[in-house]
Amino acid sequence: MTTPQESKLQEIAWDPRYAVSGIEDVLTPALLLYPDVIASNIDRTLDLLAGDANRWRVHIKTAKLAHTLRMLVERGVRNFKCATTLELLTACRSGALDVLLAYPAMGANARRTQEIAEQFPNVRISVLAENEAQVLQWRDSRVGIFLDINPGMNRTGIDQSQPGKIIELARAITAAGLAFRGLHYYDGQYGNPAELERTQAAHRGYGHLMKLARELDRSGLPVPEVVTSGTPTFHCSLAYEGFRRGNFIHRVSPGTIVYNDASSLHQLPSEYGYRPAALVVTRVVSHPHPGIITCDAGHKTVSADAGVPTCVVLGHPELTPRSPSEEHLPMAVQEGATAPEIGEPLYLLPRHICPTVNNFDYALLVRNGDIEATESVSARGREAPLLQTTDQAVSVHD
Repeated sequence: MTTPQESKLQEIAWDPRYAVSGIEDVLTPALLLYPDVIASNIDRTLDLLAGDANRWRVHIKTAKLAHTLRMLVERGVRNFKCATTLELLTACRSGALDVLLAYPAMGANARRTQEIAEQFPNVRISVLAENEAQVLQWRDSRVGIFLDINPGMNRTGIDQSQPGKIIELARAITAAGLAFRGLHYYDGQYGNPAELERTQAAHRGYGHLMKLARELDRSGLPVPEVVTSGTPTFHCSLAYEGFRRGNFIHRVSPGTIVYNDASSLHQLPSEYGYRPAALVVTRVVSHPHPGIITCDAGHKTVSADAGVPTCVVLGHPELTPRSPSEEHLPMAVQEGATAPEIGEPLYLLPRHICPTVNNFDYALLVRNGDIEATESVSARGREAPLLQTTDQAVSVHD
């Protein structure tokens, strides 16, 4: 039986606006972005936030392009979240007013963050901390601190069951002359459970978070902001009444919803109306065996981190992607179906769009079937690995 998500993907597959005219001139694999759909996804998110762009601290690990960040800024979104110094720099250059580097920066990474903060004095820049050493490295800087709370994902942060440690660290922030900006709480471990179970689990965590905010407030350490919810729990946070009653500003931080992928369309309620705004176009390059075709879109193109199949082939339900190699993506052809011809273009909806975008240097902007521009994926990868100092000249070669 076809699920609602599968039906939606089949409907999207037949939308003629995804097909690219002049495809014979496109080197494949290529990343395609659809500005009209990006704009629709942004607007739909703002609708869900009651028109308040200030409630969205969008994570730009997905967007990656300065072009997309400017689209967000033009629609009033000025608060961002990022994971690398290159993303931080791109956000500052693109009109952001407030950026959280949501990653435990240490050593040279911390010094580079301070350099960017000095370069953009009109942008409020914050970082995460989970121990005193991470706090003290920011002394004498204009960088603010969010405490990173571990909601059970066990990736980073202070365990939410240790309020005493959290209060002590908040005091250390203010004692160091730094701004305590709030609490960061990424509950990304709930991507797989069904919608009801996911919401119940997320709400239990939010209850702990609210209790922690109240304890900090009673200790004379008011919480200015609480950041929660990537894409998998976006709808969970919208349904949590406690955030509306908190003595803080609550911001959500989904980033995938700007472009969407097969996973996000499965995770989010279909009535939200999100559509894929980024696809990968590939070509059939081989018929190596009966019932199998191969395309030029291996895991160096479409990320395999979310598992196999790595993508959905829009318009071709008879094709099932198999395990990729670096440059090759074999696909099984359903028995009795006609295999696409060698050279035929196929449009792939990745299972995880964020690292897939990071695989490309350039994206083609497509509107009504026409390629209107080529844009650099400006926040792809990382900055050059050595800090420039007065005592050290570094030559970087292509």
